[in-house]
Amino acid sequence: MKKLLELITEEMEKAFSEAGYKKEYGKVTLSNRPDLCEFQCNGAMAAAKEYHKAPIAIAGEVAEKASFMEKPVWSEITAVAPGFLNISLSKSFLKEYLDTMFTEFKYGLEEVARPLKILVDYGGPNVAKPLHIGHLRAAIIGESIKRICKYMGNEVIGDIHMGDWGLQMGLIITELSHRKPELVYFDEGYAGEYPKEAPFTISELEEIYPAASARSKEDEAYKEEALRATFELQNGRKGYIALWNHIMEISIADLKRNYQKLDVHFDWWKGESDVQKYIGDMVSEMKKDGYAYESEGAIVVDVAEESDTKEVPPCMILKSDGAALYTTTDLATLKERRLLFDPDQVIYVVDKRQEMHFVQVFRCAKKTGIVRDDIALDFLGFGTMNGKDGKPFKTREGGVMRLETLIADINEEMFRKIKENHDVEEEEGRETAKTVALAALKYGDLSNQATKDYIFDIDKFTSFEGNTGPYILYTIVRIKSVLHKFFEEGGELSEPAVNEAGSPSEKELELSLTKYNSVIESAYEELAPHRLCSYIYEVANAFNRFYHENKILTEEDPEKKVGYISLLILTKELLEECIELLGFSAPERM
Repeated sequence: MKKLLELITEEMEKAFSEAGYKKEYGKVTLSNRPDLCEFQCNGAMAAAKEYHKAPIAIAGEVAEKASFMEKPVWSEITAVAPGFLNISLSKSFLKEYLDTMFTEFKYGLEEVARPLKILVDYGGPNVAKPLHIGHLRAAIIGESIKRICKYMGNEVIGDIHMGDWGLQMGLIITELSHRKPELVYFDEGYAGEYPKEAPFTISELEEIYPAASARSKEDEAYKEEALRATFELQNGRKGYIALWNHIMEISIADLKRNYQKLDVHFDWWKGESDVQKYIGDMVSEMKKDGYAYESEGAIVVDVAEESDTKEVPPCMILKSDGAALYTTTDLATLKERRLLFDPDQVIYVVDKRQEMHFVQVFRCAKKTGIVRDDIALDFLGFGTMNGKDGKPFKTREGGVMRLETLIADINEEMFRKIKENHDVEEEEGRETAKTVALAALKYGDLSNQATKDYIFDIDKFTSFEGNTGPYILYTIVRIKSVLHKFFEEGGELSEPAVNEAGSPSEKELELSLTKYNSVIESAYEELAPHRLCSYIYEVANAFNRFYHENKILTEEDPEKKVGYISLLILTKELLEECIELLGFSAPERM
């Protein structure tokens, strides 16, 4: 189904052609003066140069031709000095377009012509550590990007890409060996089966790592012990591998529990450990093909290009001691992804401060043939979530807040506000609060352009007024309530069909709904969930104006009433589709 602007532009192109001008000048856009008109065409301004004619004269000729066209899509078209064409859409055409949206798959959205295999890399937690607010944006933005890409008809995989193979594992093993030296995992001569139950809980594990990390910074011998434990783990020491399996099992279960609270779901639970087997051959091939060379003891690949406006250092593959780096594992991960999935596009949702790292990785992967030449490697770097003081968000004590704590706090604040306004049962109120709090959290983040820093303001995010998640959900619940009453009172609706708009607010709402397909498409092309947020806020505002200015359930004209109800159904469905793509849902009542 063509987008509304495409259809209007086609008609305007005909008008330009019939007036004797090139049709290319007939492009129509949304009006930048909605107080004067709904759409505009500035083509006469550009055509004036080619035809050596006053733009107002050209606009007048086009407007005259447009006025006499058969079944025009506009109700009024006016030439305005110095040469603009102001357009108001025909109410009958608008009704026809919306009625067609009802019957079309995905409301007429045109999916991609050639579906891609897309992998979205987001999450990036380190195992054995609790999730904190620094993990929030990657999870929220990445999940939405994944859903949008899939909705457009692509095959999409979300990969959490855990940090599960570095020094933190050696630190945990070393600390455990000091605390519980009697465990069989530390007996190199042990030949039996290792216990199935882990010798620690998730709470103990989360306390062990920071303690070990702090000690390693003060005790050089302890740090050397941890480095040796890391080396032995990575070289297959059985007891350490058994401990690592325990760490992974407990950590992943805890990660899944916390991501579930955010309604974030990964298809692949892979980490750095999965790609260690590729590193040796990968480095050997880089050397053999002449890409990798030794520099000050390290192995590097040059990735600078002549067009660079700032220095891009060589991509380091191995350190001087032979150890792998993040660049190494990221390159090996791309190698594995090609073998397992062979994606057409990989999207990395990562802190924007890592941009140079990914410039190096992407260039190295392309240069050395790790990925196909035609693969799209996209870096979506996100900004920082800051407190009201403009600095990175902290707890009142000045520490980094656990994600679990943040979610609990916003749930509690939402429950308090719901209880203030409604008399609800405790259990129902808390379940509703969770749903609304998640919308507050996700919408508060996603309504900002991903690349920009933003202020996390719990009072603003949980407000039922303004550009917030709770306001959007309240609007959807209001529509659900009206529809419920309509059908409860015996209302019938065999086939949805909206009215030809009878009031400005009704037309405003109808016009806002027609933008659905173009907004989804732009959110996909730009990897920009904030486009969806802007759209649903516009729709919510338009609906609430319509709701307050028009009788709906008390409308006496049955046909007009059914038209109102049809408009509400379409509004609800489009809003619900959008919030699903953003990663949250609406309750039945609030």
